Amino acid sequence: MNNDNNSTENSHERIAEAPTSKTSSLDSLDNLDALSQYIKSTKGTREGRPIPPLEKWHPEDIADMDLTIKANGEWWHEGGQMTRESLVSLFATILWKEENNGITEYFLKTPVQKIRIQVEDAPLLINDVGIVHEDDMSWLEFTTTTGDVVRLDDEHPIVLKAYNSNKSDSNDSDFSESDFNNSDKANQMSTADDVADSQELASTEQVRPYMMVRNGLTALIGRNTFYHLTEIGALSEDNGKTILTLQSGGQSYSLSMPTE
Repeated sequence: MNNDNNSTENSHERIAEAPTSKTSSLDSLDNLDALSQYIKSTKGTREGRPIPPLEKWHPEDIADMDLTIKANGEWWHEGGQMTRESLVSLFATILWKEENNGITEYFLKTPVQKIRIQVEDAPLLINDVGIVHEDDMSWLEFTTTTGDVVRLDDEHPIVLKAYNSNKSDSNDSDFSESDFNNSDKANQMSTADDVADSQELASTEQVRPYMMVRNGLTALIGRNTFYHLTEIGALSEDNGKTILTLQSGGQSYSLSMPTE
């Protein structure tokens, strides 16, 4: 199984070679209908939910769209919530993240254009976790609301990080991949109730669990999913800290935090 949802080059050959002349029939891709039509017309044959080869696309044209991914995972366009799950899932396949002069920016990326959007917290939201068995090995497998499936392993760790909903810059809460590189340093939490309560959208700094998914994109682990995670794992106490230990792929992963 390919946990990153990365596709083979052949499965997306027609996307990568999409003719740029298509924009001649579209004044711009920075509106929902035009963008949706463009993605569908260039996607070719897709099995399952593979992700286009975004890293191979280098469009020079950049536009802005009034589209925000809220801290609770909702997508809002021009002041209204996007309720078509199929459309949100489609756009999620072309989410792209860049670091520019120390500022994190998010785009919807096509072969001909990058469309800048706003992300309040994480661009993806995990709403399900389960145990899967494969080749005499058990894995923790996570699913996002937009269809990504990823397993807990060294390349897709879980960390806890403070989120402040009062920050004026919607991308200030983002973090780099280096935050995921040292699980002993970053994976910290208090009791299950403390962490779950901290995920309520409030005007205070909160500690939230995140997981690396793909292309540098992170996903917030939703409250109910995190509760389930504490039931799957083992809770213990060590020097005044509550530790959650998770087993996946024959490896142990621990999250801990001072209880004070």
